[in-house]
Amino acid sequence: MEKADLSHHISRRFNEDLERVRNQVLAMGGFVEAQLQKAITSLIEGNSSLGESVALDDLKVNGMEVSIDEECSRILATRAPAAGDLRVIVAIIKTITDLERIGDEGEKIGLIASRLASMERPENKYREIKHLGRIVSEMVHGALDAFARMDADGALAVARQDRVVDEEYDAIHRQCITFMMEDPRTIRRALDVMWVVRSLERIGDHAKNICEYVIYMVHGKDIRHTRLEDVERALNKGNP
Repeated sequence: MEKADLSHHISRRFNEDLERVRNQVLAMGGFVEAQLQKAITSLIEGNSSLGESVALDDLKVNGMEVSIDEECSRILATRAPAAGDLRVIVAIIKTITDLERIGDEGEKIGLIASRLASMERPENKYREIKHLGRIVSEMVHGALDAFARMDADGALAVARQDRVVDEEYDAIHRQCITFMMEDPRTIRRALDVMWVVRSLERIGDHAKNICEYVIYMVHGKDIRHTRLEDVERALNKGNP
């Protein structure tokens, strides 16, 4: 085999490896996204068994992270990727870490939901959690979609939603404190609600992180400590 043919063969094999691991990340992301939806549903509907199943399935998320991490290590050792390809591998390793942590937060919500199922549900049927959960779920879905399409603009749009999540979190937190002060009988449930919304707020942070990795993959720029307004301005100029 001539040298040019060998180089083409190696390049093709590397692209196949890269595509396979990207698909594994998306499969992990899809599973984590479904787990999050189940956790929120278990709380809103008072479904104890569904909440417990979410907690138990967290082991699958952990296994996916380990498997993908090992595959990335193999690619780094055998393919010696450079430049843009190396950025993709680095971003994938970071992304699966955040996906695993989203799974951890989903597990917490599932466990709390199974406990709250034994209590009388509030009149609003956890409307505030349903609303925040929808926003956070959309962020996770949008982050994964941006990852799949290598869409930096889409990633930036999703990252902006994190401010809305923070505002909603603060509002619910204040509301729970008010409830506890007015009626001590609500303390236990209010504390559980506060833990749930804290988990949702963290999930929003992890989704934002994934969006930042997408921008890093596409443009090669680490924006973790950069204001979104500055990132947007740089993207519009075509020089992030």
